[in-house]
Amino acid sequence: MKDLVKTKWGIDPTHSEIAFKVKHLMITNVKGVFKEFDASIYTTGEDFMTSEIDFWMNPASIETGVADRDAHLKSADFFDVENHKQIHFLGNTYEKVDNDGSYTLWGDLTIKGITRQVKLDVEFGGVMKDPWGNEKAGFTINGKINRKDWGLNWNAALESGGVLISEDVRISCEIQLVKQS
Repeated sequence: MKDLVKTKWGIDPTHSEIAFKVKHLMITNVKGVFKEFDASIYTTGEDFMTSEIDFWMNPASIETGVADRDAHLKSADFFDVENHKQIHFLGNTYEKVDNDGSYTLWGDLTIKGITRQVKLDVEFGGVMKDPWGNEKAGFTINGKINRKDWGLNWNAALESGGVLISEDVRISCEIQLVKQS
């Protein structure tokens, strides 16, 4: 009966990163991160295939290393942080890809009030106790979305052809969960 117990997990923010990359000038990638995020995650026992994932992040916490670019991303041209305080992800379907810890996670991603289903590739790193007795679980999560699907449409045409910013956004996350008592 122990396996039927709901286990609550929280994100360890000091050992987790929510990052993205976007092609700039069609030749290089610009990377950014979100600094404020959290989740409510429940599993049946320690079976992450049963996960109930409710994740949010603050779009105003975006950092790319360039203050002017960060301000533009926070503006109505992109995340419109004055009117949209959260980016939200609700995980709802899991598929095992192989026996080496690879999974597909489907869920609903909401940006600027627009919700679309996304597919994320997940690598489960395992469960381990840290030196202080905390039980941790590790995940690497990758995916790709088209920013225009969420109304993030701003762009500029280049003289030589192409556009300043790619429509594709590559998501790259390292997540360490800690079991809650």
